[in-house]
Amino acid sequence: MAHRGGRLEKISCSICLDFLTDPVTIACGHSYCMICIKQSWDTDEKKVYKCPQCRKTFTPRPVLVKNVILAELVEDLKKTGFHSAPADHCYAGHENVVCDVCTGRKMKAVKSCLVCLNSFCENHLETHNDDPELKKHKLVNPPKEPLHSICSRHDEVMKIFCRTDQQCICYLCLMDDHKGHETVPAAAEMAEKKKKLQESRQQIQRNIEDQEKEVELLQLEVEAINVSADKAVEDSEKIFTEMIRLLQERSSDVKQQIRSQQETEVSQIKDLQEKLKEEIADLKWKDAELEQLSNTEDHNQFLLNYTSLPDLSEFVHSQGIYMHPWKNFKDVIAAVSKLRDQLQDLLAKTRTNRSVKVSKVEALKSEPEPKTRNEFLKYSQEISLDPNTVNTKLLLSEGNKKVTRKNKKQFYPDHPDRFTGHFQVLSRESLTGRCYWEVEWRGDRVGVAVSYKNISRAGLSEKCEFGMNDMSWSFDCRTKSYTIYHNRVETPVPGPVSSRLGVYLDHRAGILSFYSVSETMTLLHRVQTRFTQPLHVGIWLFYVDSSAEFIKVK
Repeated sequence: MAHRGGRLEKISCSICLDFLTDPVTIACGHSYCMICIKQSWDTDEKKVYKCPQCRKTFTPRPVLVKNVILAELVEDLKKTGFHSAPADHCYAGHENVVCDVCTGRKMKAVKSCLVCLNSFCENHLETHNDDPELKKHKLVNPPKEPLHSICSRHDEVMKIFCRTDQQCICYLCLMDDHKGHETVPAAAEMAEKKKKLQESRQQIQRNIEDQEKEVELLQLEVEAINVSADKAVEDSEKIFTEMIRLLQERSSDVKQQIRSQQETEVSQIKDLQEKLKEEIADLKWKDAELEQLSNTEDHNQFLLNYTSLPDLSEFVHSQGIYMHPWKNFKDVIAAVSKLRDQLQDLLAKTRTNRSVKVSKVEALKSEPEPKTRNEFLKYSQEISLDPNTVNTKLLLSEGNKKVTRKNKKQFYPDHPDRFTGHFQVLSRESLTGRCYWEVEWRGDRVGVAVSYKNISRAGLSEKCEFGMNDMSWSFDCRTKSYTIYHNRVETPVPGPVSSRLGVYLDHRAGILSFYSVSETMTLLHRVQTRFTQPLHVGIWLFYVDSSAEFIKVK
């Protein structure tokens, strides 16, 4: 059998993998179908004429002449009944990675070479591995995307990941442009990123489960509304039967109002259900996308695609639906019963204009803003400041709950997140949903801000300063006045000045409120907008020895 297979290989074209047709032998000694080698050379955009097996190049393009003896040998063997055509399952389908060497009908690849940057079917992989030098190359399962493992500058495999520049590099780059940068093995970086991907997938899956439960709750609400509405109609019809001569017209009106309200509220809930189902489908699509990236074996391809992902913090679950107990249609029945009792007297004087009133579906509305301090404290959020963002002239203390402006430069390690020009710092926590915190401030001028994470950090430009761009809102506290800044717009804020400031955030509703906190809480200013990202708390200190501390409220 081995002898038979060897004879078939000698009379088979390594490009189409079938019997040689009009065989030609080129100068290196390898033979091909005339049409196969012509097509291979014709499609080469670089006009480099090389042997597909040994890679030897020819200049100028060789003149192809039919090998008569080899052609006769092929015809003789065909008559003996040999067949070399591969099985259909070896051909590449639309879902397969194709062999880069095959011409004509492509075979599906079984391995890809990270050095040659080519994918090979089983037959061409044997040719690749026959060469002692090529056999040393790194082979992986065929990736769906093109291979990106070779450094374009040094022609070396990129096995190192530069965290400073967020890219894969080779060992020569490490000695050159990336010298002194933070680097790790690319495989280790991929393992760490895959761990983060897994955490994100788990969060997405939890979000899916939570929102599926919310859809079920809404369906129960629909059923409760339908049952209550049906009963209200039934009871109202019994009452109207007793006074049919006088209330026939009014009966129809009330029925119509009940059904109209029923339809409106059911429609609202159905709309919310559809919205949640769309969010679930979107989360499942994102989960599938992350799963596909998690299964990537080529670390360079993985890291290239990982850097293009959106901020993974965007997958944090948003605030759940606020469900209000359903009040049903009992007030309708009460109104109709009262109308029946008073009908004889009232009908002669005036027509009742009592409208049917049923409760609104509060699941579709934002929860009312708290009124008392105890209500605010239900949403209290502990805030800690991020040492990687703090300006070097600011001193953190009290477990990173307090920040003080100093004349002397403090020692902090270099970090790309640090504010280098403005005396500012951001919180570690990213805020969504409903949150409340209090700040005790000291000094002549202190700014309490909220900001998106991607605000600029380096230098003294307005892109980095709280309140001077569209990325942040800053509440400026002075000894005798307040001012709020956003996108360079300055708004004076009247109200009692106190050393403690309360801040309430309803991220989903787009509400940001500032309160003066003393014996009572006084609303100073409310921002109504639309937040597009999670927010971080920020502190800005203007004068030396001024400070701000986040208070643990009780």
